[in-house]
Amino acid sequence: MTEQQADAVVVGSGLAGLVATYELTRAGRKVIVVDQENRDNLGGQAFWSLGGLFLVDTPEQRRLGIKDSAELALQDWMGSAGFDRDDEDFWPRQWARAYVEFASTTKRQYLHDLGLRITPVVGWAERGGGFADGHGNSVPRFHLTWGTGPEVVRIFAEPVLEAEKRGLVEFRFRHRVDELVIEGDAAVGVRGAVLAPSDLERGVASSRDVVGDFEIRGGAVIVTTGGIGHNHDLIRKNWPTERLGPAPTTMISGVPAYVDGRMLDIAESAGASLVNRDRMWHYTEGIHNWDPIWPDHAIRIIPGPSSLWLDAAGNRLAPPNFPGFDTNSTMKAILSTGHDYSWFILTQSIIEKEFALSGSEQNPDITSKDLKFAAKSRLAKGAPGPVDAFTKHGIDFVVRDNLPELVAGMNEIARGPKLDLQEIERIISARDAEIDNKFSKDAQLMAITNARQYLGDKIVRVAKPHRLLDPAHGPLIAVRLNILTRKTLGGLETNLDSQVMRPDGTAFDGLFAAGEVAGFGGGGVHGYNALEGTFLGGCIFSGRAAGLAVSRA
Repeated sequence: MTEQQADAVVVGSGLAGLVATYELTRAGRKVIVVDQENRDNLGGQAFWSLGGLFLVDTPEQRRLGIKDSAELALQDWMGSAGFDRDDEDFWPRQWARAYVEFASTTKRQYLHDLGLRITPVVGWAERGGGFADGHGNSVPRFHLTWGTGPEVVRIFAEPVLEAEKRGLVEFRFRHRVDELVIEGDAAVGVRGAVLAPSDLERGVASSRDVVGDFEIRGGAVIVTTGGIGHNHDLIRKNWPTERLGPAPTTMISGVPAYVDGRMLDIAESAGASLVNRDRMWHYTEGIHNWDPIWPDHAIRIIPGPSSLWLDAAGNRLAPPNFPGFDTNSTMKAILSTGHDYSWFILTQSIIEKEFALSGSEQNPDITSKDLKFAAKSRLAKGAPGPVDAFTKHGIDFVVRDNLPELVAGMNEIARGPKLDLQEIERIISARDAEIDNKFSKDAQLMAITNARQYLGDKIVRVAKPHRLLDPAHGPLIAVRLNILTRKTLGGLETNLDSQVMRPDGTAFDGLFAAGEVAGFGGGGVHGYNALEGTFLGGCIFSGRAAGLAVSRA
């Protein structure tokens, strides 16, 4: 028998893998980390994230007058998740309760002790479908990391790299796992291909040229390889057509090319239980990156609530399909038209206050932790620099001084029906006629008024209501919105120790999984919907559980 080479083999050097490795090294365990990319990609997808964290009843919330509680958060989570599968949702339900408890108690302190800090304004993401017991956050819970995704990575990467210097961690980059080594029904290692060396920068698609093979043995294997977000063929294969409508013809990718989902099939072939594979989380507000890093590189607009949202034919989307409210409901409404894109129409005043872009590289002021730069960028007149760059260079943006020219520009980039100027003018004029009073029958304007009751939204996030056709707030802006692929909500079924389960309900000896490959816990902790700020947190919580469990073993 081949000699054991480490206490644990961690497959994937993203956030969940780093967290698991951190916990293992704290216990003095030796770890080998295997990843198909080079060292420059340490931290994986998390590095590119905005760094939002779902936290409950925090000092930041209380300072803003937000009254939150674990009970309210759990009500929101369960109402959003909509768990309805007796077998596949058994562990996800338990993970949901455990994660909300973590987010309500020790999560903030755990991260704070590692050096992470949070910006003072709490964001209100996924505002919901309109019912108290349904989907959505009842209160703002999106806590933005000071330093965005790279900072979330740093606080775990630094102690892991220190452990590498002490000989507790060994990285095997450009090692692609093709098979789990199983002996006596237990996972005892991995084997696969050594890929050609690469010096490409972070995120750039690398070659898959094979130059050798390998086998590594360990006391346990922890799989932390992410989901299927860049594998469009696999997304279409698993797409929930009955629930959301036909899969989009055009998709753009919010994650790098290495997010291919290979380990899901490899683990299932070895005997692991794979559940809820039809649950996924993609965004309807995707735009093509004018300065791409990976193929089909997409950026998500994180919008405030004021932009007018039209489908491909120019019809206004019905409630609750407003910007930032109900992602899956909006996805279904868009795809029901037979087209895979939609439109925002807004003003310069709205874009200056309400448009944020996903991604650490799109928020250089916060990512660099430069307070003066951030104050100047966020409070100065005009749109933030990265947003302004998209209005100038982005192929999805149309900027014009009047509505006829705007609609003409929209028709130039439409992938479907030509828009009718008179109909769009009618829709906008009807909406504008509701502005004269502080009250309205227009549900979107009611939502805007509600949002501005929250101090954080009023100051930095939601524009004062105004007529879209008022030249004083111009120019007019239209954005063609595409379907952006992002997260896998299903995955390898795991118990609360992140140990992988078999289809018969027994634990898979020696095999653990964390992060997106495990549906962020249990094989689908989010159910059908995410409350946002929960993906990084899910990687941290499940990676921590895996590291602690293997350390005890």
